[in-house]
Amino acid sequence: MVLDSVLPDTTLVHVVLVLFATVCIWFGSGWLEESADRLATYYGLPAVVQGSVVVAVGSSFPELASVVVAALSGVFDMGVGAIVGSAIFNILVIPALSGLTVSEDLQTNRTVVYKEAQFYMIAVSALVVTLALAVIYYPASTTSQLAGTVTRPLAAIPLFLYGLYLFIQWQDVADSDTVADTSGGAVGRSWGMLLGGLAIILVGVELLIGSVESLGQTFGIPEFLAGVTILAAATSLPDLLVSVRSAQDGNSVTSLGNVLGSNTFDLLVAIPLGVLIAGSTAVNFSAAVPMLGVLTLATVLLFALLRTDLSLTTAEAWLLLVAYLLFVAWVVAEALGLAHLLKGA
Repeated sequence: MVLDSVLPDTTLVHVVLVLFATVCIWFGSGWLEESADRLATYYGLPAVVQGSVVVAVGSSFPELASVVVAALSGVFDMGVGAIVGSAIFNILVIPALSGLTVSEDLQTNRTVVYKEAQFYMIAVSALVVTLALAVIYYPASTTSQLAGTVTRPLAAIPLFLYGLYLFIQWQDVADSDTVADTSGGAVGRSWGMLLGGLAIILVGVELLIGSVESLGQTFGIPEFLAGVTILAAATSLPDLLVSVRSAQDGNSVTSLGNVLGSNTFDLLVAIPLGVLIAGSTAVNFSAAVPMLGVLTLATVLLFALLRTDLSLTTAEAWLLLVAYLLFVAWVVAEALGLAHLLKGA
């Protein structure tokens, strides 16, 4: 973290930085959500496209930036586990808190349930296939664990799938009857607010991650536990704030679309882009696949709850939170050596 050379490395300083970073992310996410809404109206984008592409890619910039910075520094230690931990947080916690902050059920539609959720399941499967191909064709010979090396050609597989995702969204925009409204003021100001919100979010997340890492080391929190829970939640904070704001403004479709679109972007773009920059990276298949299995179960749970009456009730929101607490308990058990499903994590 840049401020490490300026501020003293004390617990109090890092706590203050966490609070300051949270405020920065709050303001940045507000700008992002407001500008995305204006741009969607200006260009006539459907709500689901606004949430799954415009807002999702913007609020996923922290995860993307973390992977790119790690790749450029030659230390690709963020890994699949932290990304998947963030995805599990997005799937279980964000819809739950979005539903609990509104006075009525969180409404959805068939487009979110049958297109976004199902394509997201395909994204998870594509990542598993990519990792499996790495183990089959580029096995790691220096470890006893089931591991392999993801190369640039393999990283192109999920990127190609995301290209298909964007093509489908583009077709939906062409087929939509949403009318563009260019009377909302200068579009340049909205783009400026969007970029400014992204910059504030990136600064806030950089401060937040650095301080959380320092606090984790101070209190002796295992690196694996901090990565898939604390750091995953920290990088997902923009997604959380944007989705909650959208739900409170009555844009529940945008709120849920942001969750699924952000996860799709993280799995199909953030991880492969880091591989393209680094050239190749080793992945522990034995640890990654169980985590992806949990992510699949979490996605199926959300899919089933959203399909019932095309809404998320208060009771269902609490069920999602309980499921996440069970996930955290499992990760703690793994870190303490009480469970052994993750090999070599």
